[in-house]
Amino acid sequence: MDNYDPSEDIFPLRERINKIFGSAHEKAKGELSAGWTPVVDIYETRGLFVVKADLPEVNEADISISVQGDHLRISGERRLQKDGRHYHQVERCCGRFSRSFVLPDAVDRDNIKAVLTDGILKVILSKKAKEPPVPVEIK
Repeated sequence: MDNYDPSEDIFPLRERINKIFGSAHEKAKGELSAGWTPVVDIYETRGLFVVKADLPEVNEADISISVQGDHLRISGERRLQKDGRHYHQVERCCGRFSRSFVLPDAVDRDNIKAVLTDGILKVILSKKAKEPPVPVEIK
């Protein structure tokens, strides 16, 4: 015969899960630098490669974009805006983030632009102009 647990009737599933993981949550509560990973789409058009990253509520000043060798790196930080608010629940991740991508040889590394609009970062990578084939003389 099973023992009756009255807490099963009182606490909804979400609260029970929070209770189980509560100690881990309490530790992480003050550690907003734990990090997160923004989602990214990468697509190609005739003359461009485009990297789109969702960075809601991330200020332009908190984003760093760099190219080193054949790697594009996007990093930064999303900060929790407290502004005197008392949050009852925070589910959106805050803290530092970093994404890195290998660039194709076709990217013109001297012609890269970035635009941040409505929380969407677009890194626009122009393709190099195609060089005409070089004829090889047979001797």
